[in-house]
Amino acid sequence: MPTLSGFSDNPFRTRRDMVNATLAILRPLTRHFSPSNARIRLPVSTRVHFDEGAAQLEGFARPLWAVASLLAWQSSVETNTCPDSTLAEAIEEVIEPWIPGFVAGTDPDHPEYWGPIRDMDQRMVEAEVVSYALLSAPGKLYHSRDEKTRRNITFWLRGINGKQMPDNNWRWFRVFANLALIQICGVPAAEVLDEMHADFQVLDSFYLVDGWSSDGPWLTAQEEEEEAAEFERTRRRDAIGKGRQVDYYSGSFAIQFSQLLYTKFAGDLDPERIARYKQQAREFGAYFWQYFDSSGSAIPFGRSLTYRFACGAFFAALAVSPVSDMPWPLSSPGRVKGFLLRHLRWWAAHSDDIFHSDGTLNIGWLYPNMYMCEDYNSPQSPYWSLKTLIAVALTQDNDFWSANEVQYPPCFPPRLVPAPRQILTNHPAGNHHFCLSPAQFLAWPMKATQAKYSKFEFSSTFAFSVPTGPLIQQVAPDCTLALSRDGAETWAVKWRSCEPRFTTVSLKAHSRTSSVEAASVRWYPWGDRQVEVDTTLIPPTDQWPDWHVRVHRVRINSALRSLHTVEGGFASPGRCSRDGWKLPDICALRTDMDVGSSEGVMETGDSVLMLSVAGASGLAPGVGKDSSACVVTRAHALKPDANTNLAHQRTLIPIITRDIAQDLQAGDEFMFVTRVFASSATANGHRRVRGSLADRWADKPAVSLSTSDDLGSDANCIVLFP
Repeated sequence: MPTLSGFSDNPFRTRRDMVNATLAILRPLTRHFSPSNARIRLPVSTRVHFDEGAAQLEGFARPLWAVASLLAWQSSVETNTCPDSTLAEAIEEVIEPWIPGFVAGTDPDHPEYWGPIRDMDQRMVEAEVVSYALLSAPGKLYHSRDEKTRRNITFWLRGINGKQMPDNNWRWFRVFANLALIQICGVPAAEVLDEMHADFQVLDSFYLVDGWSSDGPWLTAQEEEEEAAEFERTRRRDAIGKGRQVDYYSGSFAIQFSQLLYTKFAGDLDPERIARYKQQAREFGAYFWQYFDSSGSAIPFGRSLTYRFACGAFFAALAVSPVSDMPWPLSSPGRVKGFLLRHLRWWAAHSDDIFHSDGTLNIGWLYPNMYMCEDYNSPQSPYWSLKTLIAVALTQDNDFWSANEVQYPPCFPPRLVPAPRQILTNHPAGNHHFCLSPAQFLAWPMKATQAKYSKFEFSSTFAFSVPTGPLIQQVAPDCTLALSRDGAETWAVKWRSCEPRFTTVSLKAHSRTSSVEAASVRWYPWGDRQVEVDTTLIPPTDQWPDWHVRVHRVRINSALRSLHTVEGGFASPGRCSRDGWKLPDICALRTDMDVGSSEGVMETGDSVLMLSVAGASGLAPGVGKDSSACVVTRAHALKPDANTNLAHQRTLIPIITRDIAQDLQAGDEFMFVTRVFASSATANGHRRVRGSLADRWADKPAVSLSTSDDLGSDANCIVLFP
């Protein structure tokens, strides 16, 4: 697919660069306007669960994140005195068609009327964008309109009140609608404050710790046991319940983003809440930057990833709604600027396949992919990504644009982020930016929810895979453990899980003993709890910066005829970069082989290593324990279905298969140890690390599942206490 001139070749250094990118993304949309400009429909025939009118409203409204920001800039400068009149004229030409759309879209007598807002309506989502536009450019969009148009806009927004709404980030959409009604439309605050306070009460209930919120109610341990008891009573587990998800909706897609904009637009309406949100932004920012590497690449995980560079929208919101005394490394405008522009530069460099041939955004991550999208992703949905471009509202002399961009901080060893229950790492002695994620899950009925939230690891280089069907090649089990109790015909992976436990694991290296924080979680592949798995994830260490370790304790709770497992490492490109042929077999690693410049697959029976342009990804089983000598183990590369991976259309996954082909009884236990190797060729601006690939692969961590008393004092190992 073609790249988009003005975006894909954009250096993203200055305000003009960002404006040019914004105009480049907006221009292709203008040819798809309805006759009165109130709707946009891209010429793509995919559909969503909600009505087509709401989908076309998405097409009009979502670009308003950028359009309204440019309108805000216009209102803050005298266009005829702008030093760059050519750019000002280009801005006017591109954004002008959206202005009459407000008139037709809110007019109930017009054929392009957006329609009234009903219960659980997608129009609620777009109401926030419409409200942001009114708050950003009230003169152009509201105050200069005739009385009928102003009345229609007010009436349409008021339609969101009193309606049923999901208990998640959507509550912010009604808050912003009411904020615009008060601040712009002249509605007395007393008429809508009760609705706002009710929504704030729901949103406040999502708060966790350190500035983070979950995207919806959090399942407590007591509620988890109540669900188990309900299963025993009904023998059903298909009721929609609560989950434990903390994703980009908690930050850039919605909650933190909206909180920051609220501090900008609420004025004197809510000083106590504004002060609290600013403090939460400080606490959140101290952790959130770690989800991005030094080249701006974000770790993809969770739902709605077709919003792409909206992952960086928190930094854009921080630019337009600055918070004093932000912690390092977001402690100055130049530092915030660095995180925002690096992220946009990364997307520009990886935009070869994210646009249709007409220049409009497609559905997917790095290429068009309907397997990974949600039931609510219309062809127009990806323009939520324009949240990240709202910094164009700032004038050239603003501190954000006048500051010098500050480089990324030093790479960091593993760090626990308590709220999302994840351990992030970008170890300075290796080159792999990823997180260990032991226990998140989404309980809503959504496509590929286990893949999006419940894998053991998520990487900014080796993006995760989603399933296309029930067979193991279709499950695409990267970064997970798949189990089968019916002879490897069907498979179950980790989904719902208990709250994780964070403990320390002992390390012995060069006669010195130290410790590292590890994560453990108990989970059940099947709802009847016939099999119980307790997984411990141990992050990279100074001794083994390219390796991390998984230990699985598998307990049989009731008799079954056999058990088969497939455990995957990081998926990476499965074809040669030059000619597209399959990766060649490698018998041994030569000393001149390097990460990213060598391609091939090395299978030794007890280990597998894959080399591609993305990097090196491999697995090696460790020495485990079981109740009998019946486990047959093999390591090899699995070829999953095409288009399962978010970043690469054709991949291979290093896997370890373990087969227990005999009757198993209640009380049988097995301990499986897996050592996971990964080194990126592209992370952190293609950073290179010391030591040859052959030496780093050969230096596998030893794992002891008991004390190290039986090991020599010079033994290097990771010590677990099962």
